[in-house]
Amino acid sequence: MRKGLFYLLLLTAVEASAQMTWNQRYQQYIDQYKDIAIEQMKRWGVPASITLAQGILESGAGQSELARRSNNHFGIKCHGWTGRTTYKDDDASNECFRAYDSPYESFEDHSRFLASGQRYSKLFTLKKTDYKGWARGLKAAGYATNPQYANRLIELIQLYRLYNLDSAKGYDKFIAAHGKDHGYNGQPLHPIKIYNENYYIIARRGDTFRSIGEEIDISYKKIAKYNERDRDDYIEEGEVIWLKKKQKRAPKEYKDYLHYVRQGESMYSIAQKYGIRLKSLYKMNRMSPDDDLRVGMGLRLR
Repeated sequence: MRKGLFYLLLLTAVEASAQMTWNQRYQQYIDQYKDIAIEQMKRWGVPASITLAQGILESGAGQSELARRSNNHFGIKCHGWTGRTTYKDDDASNECFRAYDSPYESFEDHSRFLASGQRYSKLFTLKKTDYKGWARGLKAAGYATNPQYANRLIELIQLYRLYNLDSAKGYDKFIAAHGKDHGYNGQPLHPIKIYNENYYIIARRGDTFRSIGEEIDISYKKIAKYNERDRDDYIEEGEVIWLKKKQKRAPKEYKDYLHYVRQGESMYSIAQKYGIRLKSLYKMNRMSPDDDLRVGMGLRLR
């Protein structure tokens, strides 16, 4: 019996540890929406950690049908909603859910929904840093029917250290403001990412410097210049497009790191990958545009 109990406890521990592992898609979701979550926290008082953890759980990190089709990241049903709606099976068949024009509207409505509802009023007596109290309070107030809902929120917050965001003094206003837009020419906005003290997007099919400039509200001539390109150059799908002037070197973690050239790479593609000015990449490696780039060659990035 004692041996059997040991194996039972061991199995339980293994299952518990397997419940929550680091996920690249979850991290990308956090990077994309953390500034909006912090902005909402400062406006409405809902901890940013709770907002992001709920967004991950309720929308599958933005990949659920509700999120993709209707920008509903928090699974909020109609409940007297007078805006756009959509229907899907949930606890019952063909239930009514709120629909939004952008993810930002979903994040804002989530904050308003919690702050204005009597059911959740006790949560706002808690400190914003008490994420465990918020998670358990949401479950007790009936936000979700899953008995493990609070534990899942807490696990996410701890695994991704989202609790650090609850003490944030500021946020990137450029990223948050971009999220307020509904889209461009009927297309969803490009998610803006941050790397090497700069902003960038991943180009889609049909993008031009002009279309990107009109969406982001930055001169397309400047964007082309930041990327060391001509403003009329063709942009390939999947290209990294920087939105500010690139840095002279890669981030500090690349101090003792060499980039080994792969087949099909160029000095320009490598410079774009790390957000480095092409001229600086040549200078760091004591090379000129006339020098040959060989597969396997190691390039300094700082």
